[in-house]
Amino acid sequence: MKYSAKITGLGPEALLFLDDEYCNFIIIFNEDAPPELAAISVLHECSTLLADPKVGDIVVICEKVYTILDIGEEAIQTLRELGHCTVSFKGQQKADRPGIIELAGEPMTKEEIMTGGYIEIY
Repeated sequence: MKYSAKITGLGPEALLFLDDEYCNFIIIFNEDAPPELAAISVLHECSTLLADPKVGDIVVICEKVYTILDIGEEAIQTLRELGHCTVSFKGQQKADRPGIIELAGEPMTKEEIMTGGYIEIY
């Protein structure tokens, strides 16, 4: 396992991006995120990134399994330092922005993301 973090909270606007077909992402952040960022984030325990994620790795979010298609050039650094990145469920071969980890798999729904679930990378 490269990363494992327990979800501890959901900002009041954290799941709104899943409703928009052009967005279809979540923003994750350590639970000590500034309030303005916490409001739009899926918050999780601070955790250590044990190895860099790479294309082809498996990501599990609340027991739902995905494969990494692409990683933006800043995503690994911000995940390591802040527990932060944007996790996109659009299934694109190329990340739109530098802070995105692009995943392949069944899109996440608001009902599936919950406090107490885990974000894991293998």
